[in-house]
Amino acid sequence: MDIDTAKVNAELAGRHPQEIVNWAAGLDGRTIVTTNFGPYEAVILHMAVQAQPDMDVVWIDSGYATRKTYLFAEKLINDLELNVHVFNPLMSAARRDALMGIPDVDDPQHEEFTHQVKLEPFGRAMREMSPDVWLTAVRRDQTAFRQGMDIVSQDKAGGVIKVAPVLEWTEIDMERYLIEHGLPNETNYYDPTKVLGNRECGLHNRFSA
Repeated sequence: MDIDTAKVNAELAGRHPQEIVNWAAGLDGRTIVTTNFGPYEAVILHMAVQAQPDMDVVWIDSGYATRKTYLFAEKLINDLELNVHVFNPLMSAARRDALMGIPDVDDPQHEEFTHQVKLEPFGRAMREMSPDVWLTAVRRDQTAFRQGMDIVSQDKAGGVIKVAPVLEWTEIDMERYLIEHGLPNETNYYDPTKVLGNRECGLHNRFSA
């Protein structure tokens, strides 16, 4: 599937994220939404099931989420009846902790750690799920890299169409949506590949279109 991203981005500019999700779900092919069940993830997941109740939800579970995050994930999976596919690292967190621990972001091993717990499972998920469209909840106000992203992007080979419906939304917009729809939020989230909230883990700049 190949699209004119410049034309599509112009057409979708200023549209409500739900309209963007509906547009993505209406394309020919398989649409997935990825999640880490972190802060405000209930927004994109709720929008996804409004557009397509059985949409494939891909969760890259690094094994390092907090207890509250796992409980939050379970509640949201049940409440929204999510069609979840979980992808874990090939090595357990306990084994990795014994061998290398969680390397500091300045440690040379941190790149390998990120590959093991996030990039490899994500790449495996994309190969196994073989989606045509990928919905992601990234927002422009989160990191410097994301400030340069488009709502819709695609690699030159006509591969996966990456769609960021809430790219232009702020935390205030996300919070308003949660309240409007009576959705829970998870703030006790920890990502060992990022450590800081405004730091890229590598997934979106390595798997960008």
